[in-house]
Amino acid sequence: MDAIVNLSNAIGDIVWGPPFLILLIATGLYLTVRIGFFQFTHLGHAWKYTFGSLFSKSKDEDDTEVGAITSFQSVSSAMAATIGVGNIAGVATAIYLGGPGAVFWMWLSALVGMATKFGEASLGVKFRNTNPDGSYSGGVMQYIENGLGSGWKWLSILYAIFAGLAALGIGNMVQSNTVATAMTEFGIAPWVTGIVIVILVGLVTLGGIERIAQTAEKVVPTMAVIYIIGSIIILVLNVAAIPAAFRDIFYYAFNPYAAGAGGAGVAVAATIRFGIARGVFSNEAGLGAASIVHAQAKNSPSRQGMWGIWEVFIDTIIVCSMTALVILTTGALDTGNTGAELTTAAFNEGLPGPGGYIILISIVFFAYTTMLTWNFYGEKSWEYILGKKVVVPYRLLFLAFLFVGAIGGLEVIWGIADTLNGLMIAPNLVALLLLGGILAKEKNKYMERFNAAKKK
Repeated sequence: MDAIVNLSNAIGDIVWGPPFLILLIATGLYLTVRIGFFQFTHLGHAWKYTFGSLFSKSKDEDDTEVGAITSFQSVSSAMAATIGVGNIAGVATAIYLGGPGAVFWMWLSALVGMATKFGEASLGVKFRNTNPDGSYSGGVMQYIENGLGSGWKWLSILYAIFAGLAALGIGNMVQSNTVATAMTEFGIAPWVTGIVIVILVGLVTLGGIERIAQTAEKVVPTMAVIYIIGSIIILVLNVAAIPAAFRDIFYYAFNPYAAGAGGAGVAVAATIRFGIARGVFSNEAGLGAASIVHAQAKNSPSRQGMWGIWEVFIDTIIVCSMTALVILTTGALDTGNTGAELTTAAFNEGLPGPGGYIILISIVFFAYTTMLTWNFYGEKSWEYILGKKVVVPYRLLFLAFLFVGAIGGLEVIWGIADTLNGLMIAPNLVALLLLGGILAKEKNKYMERFNAAKKK
């Protein structure tokens, strides 16, 4: 086991180290240029034809009935995986290890990550397969094989292996253990929490993507709104400290951070690394996993890509920023806590009484929805390698691992799962870079259709 852990740590240092993070940002910049800075120049357009379309009954030629779930259900399912413990614990860890300036680099990674997620969602729809039973299979595996050709299938299989294993770690045992640990505060034994999790997750996941999507579209927006409202209340109560928080974010993004962070000095290189890494950990732009569920949507490629843009914007620019500002304005960074404990301390300080409960409830529901979506990511990954026969056994195995995670200590699993998560990046970035031209053509065709329709 020690050899496995050491190997995992060595690989993890590479995949979450400067070279890979630079490649990640570079890919986002490349795609930003290829699509003509679409996520900035057409942000209002993207809103109108994503969340704005929920309030319109009109349809146009880019609407389609081809798909298993609605676009809103697909983005809710994707955000079920992205809006989670990373927004609570990941942001806090980034600030603790990298100082306030890490938030700036988190924002930067999100701005170019919006183009990356646009590409993942668009290509997921464009290159998806329709299965004999009428279901759909799409995502990184399909846009590697169908977009780059069968000669690249080895790369798609490699991605599927990494994603399938990561689903049992970061999307499974880590989440159930997080919930079980939180529930011990109420005197509930981990094994009891484990049984409840298995039942609640099983009731949804055994019903397939439709049931997962139906659950996600109700739970995710509700919990996100509750978390944001709680954060806004704290920020209103500490409004005088907000300008100083922004000043620290921008100043320490380019200058060493000498105070806080457990009393240790923080170099700018560490600030950049932790800001980008935790930003990616939260919004998953570059991992490609969300393309698996985006591919299920009843939508055209570019329209679905616009949902991807807003997915990153809401996750990082809004939700992660709320967490960061609450931590910085309440002075909780000086407590020496990190992770979820730091965010909990900040909410308790900013909103004594209900603040801690907001975090506890958020952890439980965010982790729950993350488990639902990652079950589907893993299912589709193993199905790509082994075929439909693996689906039901995998769903049962996923439930068994949830129980193991709830009752077991997961320091080792955290490290291995984080490494597997990072390994998903390389195959996906290769595909995105090679398919950037096709993505740009797809976006241009969409805008041509849209502009032609406006002239009618």
